[in-house]
Amino acid sequence: MLRLHLRKMSSTATNYPQEFVKFLNASHTPYHATHNIKCHLLDNGFQELSERDSWNGKVLKCGKYFVTRNNSSIIGFVVGGMWAPGNPIAIVGGHTDSPTLRIKPISKRTAEGYLQVGVECYGGGIWHSWFDKDLAVAGRVMVSDPETGKTVAKLVDINKPLLKIPTLAIHLDIDVNQKFEFNKESQLLPVAGLVKETNATETADSVRKDYFSSIKETIERHHEELLNLIAKELDIKSTKEIEDFELILYDHNEACLGGLSEEFVFSGRLDNLTSCFTSMHAMTLAADTGIESETGIRLFACFDHEEIGSSSAQGADSNFLPNILERLALLRGNEKDKDEPLTKSMNLETSAKSFFLSSDVAHAVHPNYAGKYESQHKPMIGSGPVIKINANQRYMTNSPGIVLLKKLADKVQVPLQLFVVANNSPCGSTIGPILASKTGIRTLDLGNPILSMHSIRETGGAADLAYQIKLFQAFFEDYSLLESKIEV
Repeated sequence: MLRLHLRKMSSTATNYPQEFVKFLNASHTPYHATHNIKCHLLDNGFQELSERDSWNGKVLKCGKYFVTRNNSSIIGFVVGGMWAPGNPIAIVGGHTDSPTLRIKPISKRTAEGYLQVGVECYGGGIWHSWFDKDLAVAGRVMVSDPETGKTVAKLVDINKPLLKIPTLAIHLDIDVNQKFEFNKESQLLPVAGLVKETNATETADSVRKDYFSSIKETIERHHEELLNLIAKELDIKSTKEIEDFELILYDHNEACLGGLSEEFVFSGRLDNLTSCFTSMHAMTLAADTGIESETGIRLFACFDHEEIGSSSAQGADSNFLPNILERLALLRGNEKDKDEPLTKSMNLETSAKSFFLSSDVAHAVHPNYAGKYESQHKPMIGSGPVIKINANQRYMTNSPGIVLLKKLADKVQVPLQLFVVANNSPCGSTIGPILASKTGIRTLDLGNPILSMHSIRETGGAADLAYQIKLFQAFFEDYSLLESKIEV
């Protein structure tokens, strides 16, 4: 059965590096990350809302709420006691997904006596880092209940070293240290076990023959051994109850603190569970501080599918955040609210007054490749959040935003760093430009510095977690007071 480690986590925890390691080890997929954020919010007095319902009379001043979409994106918010339609919303946003390998719809493979699993590349991973790693599997499984006739989604995490993508021995590839090249379709196939003589017969006997099925059954599409492990983990009686799944591979080696003084966090998914973790904690810390006199709304959002462009129903390029903002901007926050909509201009006024901190990890300077960085912009791990700037608008930062963030950081004594990419290097992007163009909300891009971004095993800074939480908490608590004092 799925075992989560976060149910008892306190929002007032001070050992953030240790708590972050726990969060990483319980959040191997966007579904698990969203579930754990949801549990954290519930533990801190937040109420769940549904997009299917009207929120009039339900979303009240001083109330704490959250809403999910696809169980892989989540938005949480607190309504100020002095909230009025048209007032500002302070927003922090990140993403729940990371580059990874995902099991294909028809994954059953065999070659040279080995069981193999077909996988698909998700996002822009450093795929050579996945070789010779012990790989486990987690994700979402659609399970049918023969008694009720319903099909429900269940989380599964088979936290065992199940798969391996072996490299070729150097004796058979003497040039491998000069240049490691491989075919992502045929040579990135994990080995899952050895073929047994009874496999074909067992599989044939397990397939139901008594009715038409438009798609091959799971037992025909995937190795029975994998389905048996899923059934055991979910404590279901038969693999026939498994209708479909979305399973993701991850490094079985647990996240941990590292370095001579434990100044580093070694883990996959730092991009971008770092921002999900820090914004979640900042929100629950700020949820009850000065909320009675707050004129705005404090909100954080974690989206799926950033690594593949955000164009999905639950990505940052969807209507998820704009819809939630429109709902909130048109609510008075009273129990007596009726289904009498306010004018659309209230939503526009709120957007004009609001601010969005687009939080994604940043590039720390690499000591072995320092020449790849702009000479005056080399962020250091452990030296605080990085403000990301790009003249071509790959990042949304501008001078008014920097002034705002500096005022907040000065107040809580959080060091900030500046980053621009060198002119002869490509530049990544974030959810910032997407949401800025969709909503017209002023936006700044920032993030904690890490090394080996998009590797199966990244390196971040332990001290930077508390810095970012303090900064986000100050933003939530003070933005509505500052926003009118910076004129553009």
